[in-house]
Amino acid sequence: MRYGLDIRPQAALDFVALGALNHRLDPGVIPFRKATSCHIYPSGAEFNVAANLADCFKLKAAIVSAMVDYPIGDLIAEGVRAKGVTPFYKRFAHDGVRGPNMATVYSDRGYGARAPVVLYNRANEAAAELKPGDFDWGEVFTGGVRWFHSGGIFAALSSTTSDLIVEAMRAAKAAGAVVSYDLNYREKLWNIWGGHEQAVTINRRIVENVDVLVGNEEDLQKGLGIPGPEIGRSSAMDSSAFVAMIEGVVARHPQIKVVATTLRDVLSTNRHKWSAVASIDGEICAAPTCELDVLDRVGGGDGFAAGLFYGLLAGEEPQEAVELGWAHGALLTTYPGDTTMATLQQVRDLARGGSARVQR
Repeated sequence: MRYGLDIRPQAALDFVALGALNHRLDPGVIPFRKATSCHIYPSGAEFNVAANLADCFKLKAAIVSAMVDYPIGDLIAEGVRAKGVTPFYKRFAHDGVRGPNMATVYSDRGYGARAPVVLYNRANEAAAELKPGDFDWGEVFTGGVRWFHSGGIFAALSSTTSDLIVEAMRAAKAAGAVVSYDLNYREKLWNIWGGHEQAVTINRRIVENVDVLVGNEEDLQKGLGIPGPEIGRSSAMDSSAFVAMIEGVVARHPQIKVVATTLRDVLSTNRHKWSAVASIDGEICAAPTCELDVLDRVGGGDGFAAGLFYGLLAGEEPQEAVELGWAHGALLTTYPGDTTMATLQQVRDLARGGSARVQR
């Protein structure tokens, strides 16, 4: 046992994520109201972590999700295959007019003093229809699984998705997996059906099954009901408030062995201060603070989670695991799209203090 976690040394799958797949439309620095073209990126908070682990860290990763049989679904499924992620889908037929649909995220990058703007269309989303009993977890976990992951965005989609998360987590635990959860509190999603109180009730039920928790101060307060300082009043790079809140998390959920978050101070759209901190079996580990030149900020937190999870799965020292997450999240902001284009060597080099000098 390492870090208080019982991590299997090997299995047919290193990592399985449960969550909604979507596609992000990105017009670059042009606001959508003036855009004439855009790039399309397959995405999804839980999928992003699986894709990063498969593509950069070369782990055997899978995604469990909904898939609609129409051209947008085909586009997203092709992106899943391109990242080397094994899919387990419940398939839906599109009626040709209303759906069900694969969700769309509209996100320009902003520039300088102009912040990025994110819009959603999750109307009649297929993933929101997922419920317990939709997947054969014995089939998904055939040959074993080392790590299972889901998140708060998927939990917020409907009254049934959280029940599916709990079902999956219990099946994963029975199969010998470590279980992680990214709180990813999204107020707009929760406000559609119950708001903050509903979010706390549902997340607490989910987190009872969790070994590793990812979430910042706002996630812990609004998503889990952990008391903390007034949101927005503390320094973005000051980890002390988050560290103090960890005691509240562990007191309420003593089975949790790892709590982690990124720290980000947005100086401008393209210039961020970046760090991370984690409590790993009671040991506080803080990453360095650096300044990032940001090309595309979307997915940085998922990049951190992937690097951290890889470090833990690989048996790295706690400090090294946090720094791998910090380095991979930093690199991810230098690429377009929601998922990684980094190599493991690049991540290790940055984690060890590498620079941006040309590599010849």
